[in-house]
Amino acid sequence: MPFVREYTNDEQLVKDVQKLKENGIDQTDVYVLSHDDDRTERIASNARANTIGFSEQDVKNFLSNMFNQKGDELRTKLQEMGFSEEEANKYEEDLDEGKVLLIVNSNQAVSTII
Repeated sequence: MPFVREYTNDEQLVKDVQKLKENGIDQTDVYVLSHDDDRTERIASNARANTIGFSEQDVKNFLSNMFNQKGDELRTKLQEMGFSEEEANKYEEDLDEGKVLLIVNSNQAVSTII
C-alpha cells in the first residue's frame, strides 16, 4: 500500500520530497497528483517527482479515460497505484477541494521521514 499525504501548500510538498530523497527514497517511487494538470506538472517539476501518467496505465484504461470526466480519471489512476475503490473516491474528493497528494511507493517507513 503506498504512503499518501495531502497538501494544501505546494512549497511544503516540494520540501518534503527533498527530505525523502535525502533519506534514500528513490525518485521513481515519488508521485504528485492534483485536480489541475498544470499544477501537478509544475509541482512535480519543482520537486523532481513523477506524475501518474500513461506509463502506469494500460491501453484499455487510457482509451476509456479519454472519454471520462476528470474525477473518473483521477480515481482510475489512484486504483492503479494500489488503492481500493473506496480509498480512491475519498482521495478524489480531497483533490476536488484543491488538495495535492504526495504518493510514495516505497517499503521504507516514509512517515518517519516527513
